[in-house]
Amino acid sequence: MKPVYDGMDMFEITDFNDTRLDVYARLSETQLFHYYEPDEGLFVAESPKVISRALLAGYEPVSMLIEKKELEQNLGELQHEMGDRTAILQSVPVYVADTETLHHLPGYSLIRGMLCAFRRKKLKPVEKMLDKIGVTGRLAVLESVVNPTNVGAIFRSAAAMGMDAVIVTSDSSDPLYRRAARVSMGTVFQIPWTYSNIDDWAENGIETLHRHGFSVVTMALRDDAIPINDPALKAANRLAVVLGSEGPGLREETIVESDYKVIIPMSNGVDSLNVAAASAVAFWELRKR
Repeated sequence: MKPVYDGMDMFEITDFNDTRLDVYARLSETQLFHYYEPDEGLFVAESPKVISRALLAGYEPVSMLIEKKELEQNLGELQHEMGDRTAILQSVPVYVADTETLHHLPGYSLIRGMLCAFRRKKLKPVEKMLDKIGVTGRLAVLESVVNPTNVGAIFRSAAAMGMDAVIVTSDSSDPLYRRAARVSMGTVFQIPWTYSNIDDWAENGIETLHRHGFSVVTMALRDDAIPINDPALKAANRLAVVLGSEGPGLREETIVESDYKVIIPMSNGVDSLNVAAASAVAFWELRKR
């Protein structure tokens, strides 16, 4: 098989202060988010699997950074993941540096020797995304979920359990942050998602879901909550499952306005699961039949 790096533009970097490393070494994820403001900015993905899923989802690569000793292994893995679509990479500058140069990178021990900077895509408005979901669709809503590890794990569960899309309130962690994308194993690039401004969500988010034919499920510890295996939930067509912040949980108004307050029955005195674990149970139990 022809090596994926044949014909690629390779540039060796020996100085950590080289400006070509800025997007990887010196710009925060917030700065990357606003890099091309008012247009969509950048994000950085790591590891061949995550990078390949971003590429195959149509995200535009800007550059790639690879540790020299991992060059053939990482590009070989990338080639394997991408199959016959490696032509995408032919115009992407690839920066190669040795371990001594790269060990200063934030999170270096976790990057598996390979990073890629991408341009963000313009996200669809909430209502346009809702219009694309079928009559038995399943939607996840992340309300103020601020931990990127939990966001990534929820996306992975949503993709694995066949959820159709995800809405993320604007005060949640960005699904394209490196940690979130890594934990998701790149599924943030495979499942449709968009942001809802938190003020818009608070004002009319539930109403918008109702207008598009969704019954709204909130995961909440309430006396009037029903178990997640209740037959009424299995009979519903369009369902939106709303998951809340790890600490405070969902807004009271969100719970009150929802159609179903739902709990996952627990044993041994445990009152609840971490939001990421709860999402996997909920998505499985409420999946399309």
